Amino acid sequence: MKYRQLGNTELQVSEVSFGTWAIGGGWGDADDQEALNGLSRAMDAGVNFFDTADVYGSGHAEELLAKATKGKEDNIHVATKFCRAGDIHDLHTYSEESVRAYCENSLKRLQRERIDLYQIHCPPLAILKDGHVFEVLEKLKTEGKIRHYGVSVETVEEGLFCLNVPGVKALQVIYNLFRQKPTEALFPQAKAAGVGILVRLPLASGLLTGKFNETSTFAADDHRNFNANGEQFNVGETFAGLPFAKGVELARELAWIAEGRGNMAKASMRWILDNPNITCVIPGFKNERQVEDNLGTAQVASFTAAELERLQQFYHDQVKDHIRGPY
Repeated sequence: MKYRQLGNTELQVSEVSFGTWAIGGGWGDADDQEALNGLSRAMDAGVNFFDTADVYGSGHAEELLAKATKGKEDNIHVATKFCRAGDIHDLHTYSEESVRAYCENSLKRLQRERIDLYQIHCPPLAILKDGHVFEVLEKLKTEGKIRHYGVSVETVEEGLFCLNVPGVKALQVIYNLFRQKPTEALFPQAKAAGVGILVRLPLASGLLTGKFNETSTFAADDHRNFNANGEQFNVGETFAGLPFAKGVELARELAWIAEGRGNMAKASMRWILDNPNITCVIPGFKNERQVEDNLGTAQVASFTAAELERLQQFYHDQVKDHIRGPY
C-alpha cells in the first residue's frame, strides 16, 4: 500500500481507502459480518483510513467501524460527517448546540475520544458563506474532540469557497471518468492551498464497473432506485448525475480501459490516482471480495498520455452535457 499526505496535515493516508455508505445502508441488502470481514481485509492490506457519516444506516456504519477498529484507534484514521440528520438549510442545524450533539453522538458510536477528520456533509453554499459552523468546528478542534475538519461538497463553486477558509484541511468531491470538471480549477488550487482531496463515488454508483445494462434493476431500499433522478437528494450523487440508460451506454464505450488492467473498476480508480492532486480514493464495498478487487487498483498500470487525452476528450464530447444537478 502507498500513502499520501492529507493536504498539509500530519496524516498519511492509504491512497486506496474505503467509504462505508454501502455497509451502513442505502445500497440494498448488506450483511454485517461480511462488512466486518471486508474492513478486516482492508486493514490487513494496509488501509488506514475510512470515511463514514452519521446518517449511513442512522449511525450503523459508524458502529461497524468501531467494532472493526477496536484497539487500533491510534493507527486507523476515521473521517465522519454531519448535518444531514437535520434540515441542511436551517442555520440551527449548524449551531454550536447541534454540532456538539452530532459530534458527541458520532464519538459514542465510533467509541473514540477524537474524530480524525470531521466533515460538513454537503451543506448549501449559503451555510458555508454564513461561516458560523466553522467557528464551532474550531472550538471542537481546540477541545480535542476533532483533529481536523473539512467539507464534502457537491459543486466546484462550493469547493473553491472552502479553500478560503483557513481551517479546512480536506474536501470530499465526486470525481470519476464521468465527472472531470474538478480537474480544471478546484484540484490545482486545493493543492496550492494545502487542502487534501478525498474522491467519493469513483465508480459512478457502479456504472464504471461495466456490469450494468439498460434493464438492470435495484432493490427498493437502494438509492440507485429511489434517487435515480434526484427524487430524495442531489441527483449528482447517483450515477454521476447521468440518466441511467445514458450512463450504461457511455460506460460501454469505455470498456477499452480494462485492457491490461484487470477490469473497468480498477482501471477507473487508477485513472483517479494518476492525478497527483488526489489524496485518496474511497470506493464503497459490501464484502471482502469487493475490498480485494478494489485493493488491486494500486497494482494497475497507469494510463499513457495518449490515453489520458482520449478520456478527457470523451468527457468533453460525449458526457458533460448529459450531467444533471449542481456540479
